[in-house]
Amino acid sequence: MPRHESAPRHARRTPLAWIGLTLALALTLAPTAAMAGSEPIVISDLLKLRTANQIDVSADGSQAVYVVRSMVAVEGESGASGHRYEQHLWLADTTGDVPPRQLTFGERRDTSPAFSPHGEHIAFVRQVDDLPQIWILPLSGGEAFQRTHSEHGATSPTWSPNGETIAFQSEIPIDEIQPDEGASALPWAYERAGRSFRDTPSTPGDGDGEHDDEPTPGSPDGDLASLQAWLAHNAREEDPRVLARLDFQDEHSLASPLTFTHIFAIPATPDTAPAGNRHEAPGDAARQLTHGFQDFSNPAWHPDGSALLVDSAPNPVHPDRVIDGDLWRVAIDGSGAHPLVDWPDWNAFAAVPSPDGKMIAFLASDQNDPTYSLTHLALAKADGSQPRRLAAELDRSIDSAPVWSADGRSIYVTIRDRGAFPLVRVDVVRGTIERVIEDAVGVRDFDLAAGRIVYALTAAASPFELYAARATDMDARRLGALNADWLATKHIVTPEEHWIERDGKQIQYWVMRPPAAGGGKIPTVLEIHGGPSAMWGPGEFTMWHEFQVLAARGFGVVYSNPRGSSGYGYGFRRANYRDWGHGPAGDILAALDAAAAQHDWIDREQLVVTGGSYAGYMTAWIVSQDQRFQAAVAQRGVYELSFFFGEGNAWRLVPYHFGGYPWEAEARRFLDANSPQSFVEQIRTPLLIMHADNDLRTGVNQSETLVKSLKVLGRPVEYVRYPDEGHDLSRTGNPYRRMDRMGRIVEFFERFIDHPAAASALPVP
Repeated sequence: MPRHESAPRHARRTPLAWIGLTLALALTLAPTAAMAGSEPIVISDLLKLRTANQIDVSADGSQAVYVVRSMVAVEGESGASGHRYEQHLWLADTTGDVPPRQLTFGERRDTSPAFSPHGEHIAFVRQVDDLPQIWILPLSGGEAFQRTHSEHGATSPTWSPNGETIAFQSEIPIDEIQPDEGASALPWAYERAGRSFRDTPSTPGDGDGEHDDEPTPGSPDGDLASLQAWLAHNAREEDPRVLARLDFQDEHSLASPLTFTHIFAIPATPDTAPAGNRHEAPGDAARQLTHGFQDFSNPAWHPDGSALLVDSAPNPVHPDRVIDGDLWRVAIDGSGAHPLVDWPDWNAFAAVPSPDGKMIAFLASDQNDPTYSLTHLALAKADGSQPRRLAAELDRSIDSAPVWSADGRSIYVTIRDRGAFPLVRVDVVRGTIERVIEDAVGVRDFDLAAGRIVYALTAAASPFELYAARATDMDARRLGALNADWLATKHIVTPEEHWIERDGKQIQYWVMRPPAAGGGKIPTVLEIHGGPSAMWGPGEFTMWHEFQVLAARGFGVVYSNPRGSSGYGYGFRRANYRDWGHGPAGDILAALDAAAAQHDWIDREQLVVTGGSYAGYMTAWIVSQDQRFQAAVAQRGVYELSFFFGEGNAWRLVPYHFGGYPWEAEARRFLDANSPQSFVEQIRTPLLIMHADNDLRTGVNQSETLVKSLKVLGRPVEYVRYPDEGHDLSRTGNPYRRMDRMGRIVEFFERFIDHPAAASALPVP
């Protein structure tokens, strides 16, 4: 379940205007040989999975730098403290003739690598004293050195075309935005009742950061001004937290005081900082290029080096209420920032100028329908005029920032399409589309330079590998091995694709048969995706390990993309409006019924079901409406939609998906009719409910209410809470807890089904 479903950052039978010859993948891209192994995938194999992203190809196309994320079991430590993530930079020769080599080491989480124009240095981001800072790594030899010492951190380094300057982002607290920066007054109405902005005294996040080191001012027993001073001091110590925002919840804790992202520029070669620079330590010589109560992000250099294109929008209302986004031009000479593309009714972002600087490619979404709108590719002239959609007939969401070909005639992007993430090439003049990499795979990241494409690919038999190819013929070669080596001895189960028609909609689903199924009936797990606009399929990485573990334990696996999913067009995505329950659940259960009819090995008497986030909701919904399942696991779900409006930071899903707020009678009718809690008395299936303590996307009260209700009713229910984790436990949580979560799902299911694998079920702690 996304925090917000606004844009940020397909069926083979569907008629689309795909132009040009479709290029098939080489066998090396989805090696079926991995299936020949005999060892099962086990829960602890999670620690072996490595991923690659943040790919950057050097200007001459000869090298690629990228980030490899791995999970590490720390020797001598146990439990969650004995497991951590590491992220290191790797360098690959794009010909594939030389093995990739690791550039950074140790207990690091290095990110955002970027080649200098001549390929001699790499800028990247590394944490220093819990703040991100930009570092420079010389490729000719020598150690990386810290380039910024920003008081508030530095991210998103991007080199100027001549290599002399690095632009970056830094988040500046609202307290430090000064009147002399053109910000003497808020551009929106101050939202702290009865107070005015920067009155004296104030609280953190409201404009007063000047007196943190002074003795406690004021008195609780003084006049109003003295009392206010004393209270403001307490708030600066965050004891208590004073919250005047609409979006007061982050992912794991209450939101920090309001900050604004601003753009800075720094010489690539160390220099001496000018006196009085508040944001950089001596030696940085950084210049702040943008100012005020406005965010500026995603800097991209104009080819002549005179300016940066950035995402921004003026704030006529509080930033928590802004849904519009525009493109701005930021001059490098310090003369300021100016609007470039203000496209009515469209949210514009991720601008990239063409190689000759005459055009701008960017992404756009309809701000009038922020939760259901697709993300489109768009084009404008260099002065921001004549914005238009490119490949307007494409009824699919763009899934990546645009990348120009060297000649400026084509733009490369990935899209969401029927459980896959193909790479497509769009002709800039004609707007026609050619699929460059397709089939049941996922291009999860890529970059292009000098006619060489480097991309990270997920396939059913190979969850994450890096490849390079010439753009002209896509003769791909794998660059090293992220997972191929350890998977060589493993038995991998590949999904079988099917389609059904329901309510005039084509529903795609997949079936996985266990490797040692034999000829008897097999218990089967119905897996459900979240979102609700997510999309599953062989090109999706996050569920690869879970599906393989379940198959290795002797379960069949069925999963589908019901109405509301991405990857099938706008109409399909919007088909769950005011209908989170019956319509999508009907699609999911119809796919299960069709799978059982198609595969007689599926045991209809031994079915179990699970899902997380929206799919946690859907799991509870299904077992409140259908009694066929022997057990169910609902993870990090929402179960009472009216209360979800107040508890989770994804609260905008309520008005966007149900057409109103809980206090409005018509909307409340739909919210109640779609809430599993409304039907809790009908839940009789043994249910394991899982939630994380710090999950502020869906909120723990959702699960607490459901489990208490089932306990009062005397129904079979078990409750598991994970400390120190948020909503994304299954994807980015501590590796030890991720394994624990998977183990508890398996163990709970094996309590209630009868098959040989149950004999090896995990012991109950």
